[in-house]
Amino acid sequence: MALFADLIAPYEFQEQDLSAARLSYSWGHLLGTDQLGRDLFSRIVYGARVSLQVGIYSVLITLVGATLLGVVTGYYSGTWVDNSIQRVVDGFMTIPYLVFLLFVMSILGPGLLNIVIALSIEGVLINSRIIRAQVLSTKENPYVDAGRAIGASTPRLMILYILPNIMAPIIIIGTVSLGLFILAEASISYLGFGIPPPFPTWGGMLTRSGLDQFYVAPHLAIWPGFALSLAVFGFNMFGDALRDLLDPRLRGT
Repeated sequence: MALFADLIAPYEFQEQDLSAARLSYSWGHLLGTDQLGRDLFSRIVYGARVSLQVGIYSVLITLVGATLLGVVTGYYSGTWVDNSIQRVVDGFMTIPYLVFLLFVMSILGPGLLNIVIALSIEGVLINSRIIRAQVLSTKENPYVDAGRAIGASTPRLMILYILPNIMAPIIIIGTVSLGLFILAEASISYLGFGIPPPFPTWGGMLTRSGLDQFYVAPHLAIWPGFALSLAVFGFNMFGDALRDLLDPRLRGT
């Protein structure tokens, strides 16, 4: 839906018609219109594109950064490199997730790129700890010792011996994080630190139209909230199914 928003949406997201403001339903506006007469279905479809962009970009940066950090700290566990990085990660993890995001956004300002940066920083720090734990168990396997015995260099051991064997949890982290990042973007937009108008976001629609007009036109909050819940639920279910498929301990349960 997000990829083909231009074809699916019957109207442009900024197209206004004040004579049709706050419609709850009509044949021309299936989900109604907002206080400016903009088609709600079109804005939800375009909002899905924004949310998906934020989620995918943040996941890609998170996976690359967390994997690099997790593999290095896991391989060099117990050294000053690992201890130094883990203390930094511990410090960041004491800060509540949303508080950290709002702090970063207050410094960088609103915008899609800044939201991606804020989400990626938190995602890298949190998920690097998970990947590090996978590396700690993987590097003790006999095939890693065999590679070390034949003279494989440290980068070769990391890339060819350890990384392929921790790809399953990395993929699961990506799918689960996608839903979490979409929800986080909506939370940031809801609090006024998201992508500025006129670009529609689900969280922004809940704030700028849904709250202000809720008693007059409750559909302005109901439909964006439903779309957000459905997207997050779908990605979480996909992540759970992928975990069951890739984790041999969960097969057949």
